[in-house]
Amino acid sequence: MVPEVVPEFKTNLSELNLFTGDLKELNITSKGFEYNLSTTLFSDYAHKQRIIALPEGTSMEYDGDGLPIFPDNTVIAKTFYYNNDERDLSLGRHIIETRILMKLNGTWETGDYKWNDTQTEAILDLGGSSLPVTWIDTEGNSNTTTYKIPSNTDCFTCHGNNDEIIPIGPKLRSMNFEINGVNQLDQFIANSQLTGVSHSGNVRSLPNWEDDNESLENRARAYIDINCAHCHIPGGSCEDESTLNLAFETRLENSDIVEQSFSIDYRISFYLDGISMPYIGTSMMHTEGVALIQSYLETLE
Repeated sequence: MVPEVVPEFKTNLSELNLFTGDLKELNITSKGFEYNLSTTLFSDYAHKQRIIALPEGTSMEYDGDGLPIFPDNTVIAKTFYYNNDERDLSLGRHIIETRILMKLNGTWETGDYKWNDTQTEAILDLGGSSLPVTWIDTEGNSNTTTYKIPSNTDCFTCHGNNDEIIPIGPKLRSMNFEINGVNQLDQFIANSQLTGVSHSGNVRSLPNWEDDNESLENRARAYIDINCAHCHIPGGSCEDESTLNLAFETRLENSDIVEQSFSIDYRISFYLDGISMPYIGTSMMHTEGVALIQSYLETLE
C-alpha cells in the first residue's frame, strides 16, 4: 500500500509522503503527479520540480483559463535545486528547499522545508535564510550566488491576493502545452486529475517566453505575467503602490505598461535588494529576461 500524502506541516519533509525511496532522488509518490509550466518564474537559475497531490477520488475542477478549483487537502510542492555541473548530470545536484502550499479548510497555507547538507532530509523552517550556492553552467563557467530561502512573510508577499494566499504557477493556461508530444492538460483530463473541461483546446495558452516563433509582445508579456503579475494585479501586494496590471490577458491599454515603461526599464536594469524588481525572490538580474523586456519596451516608444 502506498501511503497517502499528509496534508499537514510536519517537522520533516519525509513525513509528508510526497516522495518514495531515497528522499534526495525526488521520486514522486504515485499519489501525486508532476506538472510543468510553459513560462517559468526566474529563481537565480535554479531548477525546479513541481508536484500536485490531490486527495484520493478528487480532481482539479475547471474554472476558466486561470487557477483550477483545488479540493481541500491538496498539497502543492516545488523543490529547488542546482546541478553541480550542467555539462555532466552524473556529478549530482544540490537540493536547496521544498516550498509547500496546502489547502486546508478552504484556505491555502504556506511552509518551507530547508534541505540539510547531507541531502537526507528537509526540515520545516518558516524564518527564511540564505546560503552560498556554486554551480558550473553549460558553458563551463563557475557561478556563485547567495540563494535566499523565503520566510513565511515573503511567501505571503508574492502569494497574497486580497489578504488571502493563492497559488501562482498552476494556472491552466500556463500548463496548456505539449511535453514529449502529449498535451499536459489532455493528460490530466485523461487521468481524471482535471474535470469540467473535455479538451485542452478549450483553454488558452500562455506562450513560452523562449519560443522565437512567438511575437516579441507575447513573449515579453508572458515573462512579465509569471515574474511580475502576482504582485502587479488587482488585489496583489503592490496594488496600493502601483497602477500596473501585468496579467497576460490584460489589454495593453489597460495595463499601464506604456505609461510606466520608463519606470519598468529602470527598476529591472540593476540589482539592489529591496529596490530593483522583482522586489524579492532573486539575488541577481536575469540577463535574458531583462533583455527581452527592454526590447519589448523599445517598441512602445
